[in-house]
Amino acid sequence: MKFAREILTTGSVVLLLAGPAMCLAQAPLNAALAAKIIDGCSERAKSRGQSHAIAVYDAGGHPVAFLRMDGNAPGIAEFAMQKAEAVAQWHFSTAEMSAAAPETPGFANAPHVVTVAGGVPIFSADGKEFLGAVGVSGEAPADDAACAQAGVKAAGLSSSSRTADPVR
Repeated sequence: MKFAREILTTGSVVLLLAGPAMCLAQAPLNAALAAKIIDGCSERAKSRGQSHAIAVYDAGGHPVAFLRMDGNAPGIAEFAMQKAEAVAQWHFSTAEMSAAAPETPGFANAPHVVTVAGGVPIFSADGKEFLGAVGVSGEAPADDAACAQAGVKAAGLSSSSRTADPVR
């Protein structure tokens, strides 16, 4: 029991010390931010007469929000989710995965790799913290990627890192 109490006390001190510093960091990707991303993407799509499936995942690779716009088959939805999951795992866009695949033997067959544009990372507004990923499918890959980027921008976030990412 004494051991458990010491851990709890140590943990409490760590939490108390980390608390104020945590306030300075970007909030984690939550449902409200994910909704803004989806809204920004769907508004772009509607303005162009397009229809997408949009999946937003957090930094841990967990789904946060999803929208399948009218007219998309279930396979389109699953592809959007695969793109988001891939980016959440690797921390870089599926377009970059596509470019890296011919240069890196075996990469295209690695777990969680998607080599079709439409998955983009979500970073804090300053580009310093990886928050998650958005995957978009349903139109041409370039349109999917542009939609994803529009959603990230609409949420006031960035789709590019401004620091060295240790995952790469």
